[in-house]
Amino acid sequence: MRLPDFEAWAIFAAVVEHRSFTDAAKALSLSKATVSKAVTRLEQHLDTSLFSRTSRRLALTESGQRLADHARRILAEGEAAEEAAREETAELSGTVRLGAPMTFGLLRIAPLVAEFTRTHPMVDVDLHLSDARIDIVEQGLDATIRIADMPDSSLRARRLADVTMHVVASPAYLEARGRPTHPTDLSDHDCLCYANHAAPHLWRFSGPGGQAVTVQVRGRITVNSGEAMLPALRLGVGIAHLPDFIVADALKSGEVVEILSNWRSPPLGIHLVTPPSRLRPARVDALLDFLAQHHGC
Repeated sequence: MRLPDFEAWAIFAAVVEHRSFTDAAKALSLSKATVSKAVTRLEQHLDTSLFSRTSRRLALTESGQRLADHARRILAEGEAAEEAAREETAELSGTVRLGAPMTFGLLRIAPLVAEFTRTHPMVDVDLHLSDARIDIVEQGLDATIRIADMPDSSLRARRLADVTMHVVASPAYLEARGRPTHPTDLSDHDCLCYANHAAPHLWRFSGPGGQAVTVQVRGRITVNSGEAMLPALRLGVGIAHLPDFIVADALKSGEVVEILSNWRSPPLGIHLVTPPSRLRPARVDALLDFLAQHHGC
């Protein structure tokens, strides 16, 4: 039986991540020739081309795209196995690639990352902030924070905490347009909508007696950042449906007020999401446990 060429698979994963033979060679402290030979060796063994090479561009072939995830897992599990074999007293080191939503990441995650790196000086954190729903395997992330209902998938999700949502408007808007007393009243109002929801203009609520209501609202402004709604919200442009970590200060100051307080959105959680494999480098587990601890889980 011929064993897999694990070195070539790992080098292929590095080239995929860096989109460059030269950059992958630098990251791996290898010569460009060594990297190129390893990829060529793997292509010959698989009897397929992994990259389309031109003088200006390096792109994955269809076969390369199909095999890239396997290569990433081979590399990640190899790194994790080596870390697991180290002495327990060995100092954590290396890079953790973590994703998070933009506003939540700025307000809640960035301070925790700063504290974690202060107490683990040999660990670097590559923090990616984006409200877009990204493929963590394709992006090469070790983990990401997601604030959403988690559909069934091959990814592993750990619920950290629940998010409280608020329907809010400025006093000036309510004075001019009236105060909704039932979710169905929202269809007669101007609203500010979050574009990254699957259905931004459908707002769902549960209320007294177990009532469930779905309302289609008119979005005066639809934007892919909840924080970007705040200026329009303060100016009385419309009603918004926002999490407490975005709107808490405005509620406290009285710039906005809560409406429909007897009605709640379906449960929404803050999740730590990781790739399918249970095998992770110790530095990744340490950061994930730190984040979970500071969110009460």
